[in-house]
Amino acid sequence: MSTTVEKHPFQAEVNEVLSLVVNSLYSHREVFLRELISNAADAIDQLSFRALTDHSLLGDDQDLRIELVRDEKAHTLTIRDNGVGMSRDELIEHLGTIARSGSKRLMQSLSAEQRKDLTLIGQFGVGFYSAFLVADAVTVVSRKAGSDETWVWESQAKGDFEIRGGHRTGRGTDVILHLKDDAREYATEWPVREVVRKYSDYVRWPIRMQVERGKEGEPKTEWQTLNQARALWTRPKAEIEPAQYQEFYKSLSHDWQDPLAWTHFKVEGAHELTGLLFLPSQAPFDLAERRKGGVRLFVKRVFIMDDAQEIVPEWLRFVRGVVDSEDLPLNVSREILQKDATTRFIRKQVVGKTLALLEELAAEGETPREVDGEQRQVRRYESFWTEFGRLLKEGVYHDFEARDRLAPLLRFRSSHGDGWHGLKDYVGRMPAAQKAIYFVAADSLATARSSPHIEALRKHGFEVLLLTDTIDEWIVDALREFDGRPFVSAAKGALDLPESEADKQRKEELQQQLAPLLERVQQALGEQVKSVRVTDRLTDSPACLVSDAHGMSAHQERILREAGHAVPAQKRILELNAEHPVVKRLQAIGDEATFADWVALLHDQALLAEGSLPPDPAAFSRRIQALMAAN
Repeated sequence: MSTTVEKHPFQAEVNEVLSLVVNSLYSHREVFLRELISNAADAIDQLSFRALTDHSLLGDDQDLRIELVRDEKAHTLTIRDNGVGMSRDELIEHLGTIARSGSKRLMQSLSAEQRKDLTLIGQFGVGFYSAFLVADAVTVVSRKAGSDETWVWESQAKGDFEIRGGHRTGRGTDVILHLKDDAREYATEWPVREVVRKYSDYVRWPIRMQVERGKEGEPKTEWQTLNQARALWTRPKAEIEPAQYQEFYKSLSHDWQDPLAWTHFKVEGAHELTGLLFLPSQAPFDLAERRKGGVRLFVKRVFIMDDAQEIVPEWLRFVRGVVDSEDLPLNVSREILQKDATTRFIRKQVVGKTLALLEELAAEGETPREVDGEQRQVRRYESFWTEFGRLLKEGVYHDFEARDRLAPLLRFRSSHGDGWHGLKDYVGRMPAAQKAIYFVAADSLATARSSPHIEALRKHGFEVLLLTDTIDEWIVDALREFDGRPFVSAAKGALDLPESEADKQRKEELQQQLAPLLERVQQALGEQVKSVRVTDRLTDSPACLVSDAHGMSAHQERILREAGHAVPAQKRILELNAEHPVVKRLQAIGDEATFADWVALLHDQALLAEGSLPPDPAAFSRRIQALMAAN
């Protein structure tokens, strides 16, 4: 064993993060013990699972436990476990890099809005560093299972840490907290006992602490188990208080906020299954990436794996919780999970129970909830949708089996009014003459609301969904219809609007009257457009561009190009509003050069109205200047 002391700097922003943990979470500092006990339990879980296939890891020390050792004279509290332990490299990797790759973005988020510090901290993997809430120095002594080397990690949270060789009898980890002057109560019995009871009572491994008992003058030291060690999800729901669910969630997820909702279920029959699933109140900043700690898989109360992706589809990666199976083999591997019929059953149950919980939230009314420090009446489902709605859209696109149940849970902006709108509500508001669900896609809500493509639809009293998320058009393409009504893009094909015989006759007459003009416009634009025709979708604008009914919209084309895809240029149809003064004036222009400039301007403004840029912005600017000077 090397006796050399190695000094390592933390990554650059560590001082800021540690300062944030200590200062922003001071009023909640008792949670440090919950975090460290959870880490110890995770270490024992890992050892227990590995020992299923490598019995030598347990050796003679088969009594798995967590011990809390208090030293009131030295003002220290030690959290000790005989779990899997850590090697030198693992100590450096896990304890020397705060929040891993997310720490820099964490600091960027927090510097902008310090009032959200408390909300954000628990979402970035800084649980161990909560030790510095109560300690001015932390020493970690660890010996990895199967190794005879012990390593010591030590830091005072001043920008660096030390690694050196050490000594420990047997595998596991000691986290030694050198308590601050104002935190010395955590070296005494009752504060520690109360925190364990409050936060860690459910931990399945015994949490033991030495206490003094006996007569006065004849003290006797004995070990006492502080927790009931009964998995919360195995208890009857009638016995569990909401606060217990909330504390279990916080301990499980390392989130500092209460969950938005949860479902506790038991399935009996061909397969037996118990589960407890939670919806977080707020999404982490890196939700787009797969994060560990989603749903934990247990078999007969024995921990099998964290982040069990085989039983939770990717689009449900926001769900936190535990699933406990009575049917899977204890030595189950990921390869077996991928092929096992029981796994498919568990996955179906997780999806079904989560969707049932979401359906319940979507059906409920407003509830009081704290928003920005104030009590407000809000709909919990709208809160959920704002945070996690995009993942449900992923489910619609990727999971055909769940699509029918997901569709009523989707929410969109709408021309009907502010807020989120569901498809059921949309269909319920449709007038008898409306046969389709209309939508328009744009880069922003303002652009969608003012889109020329929806002018005639609004005139007829038809509601239009305003799609602004990059994935939205692909979602409605995947759905195709809802409640028997097809989805129709207001920017594609010809709109099937109700019209009288007089309207049809008037449209045919205009088409004939404007035939020479349409031909001139087509010649002026050449290959820039597929064709030119009289529109029935415009009421206030002079022109717009539309795609073929089954073609790609301009919005989709733009998104794919920005993502780096090679998308062939698509010719679109220019529609003219025959009743608009600009189009009428265009008919009177005889000079071909002037006519060409007007047509080019009309085409460019149609592009701008839909959120696209003209192909030659400089030429567009010159034409505008010339038009302004001439008038």
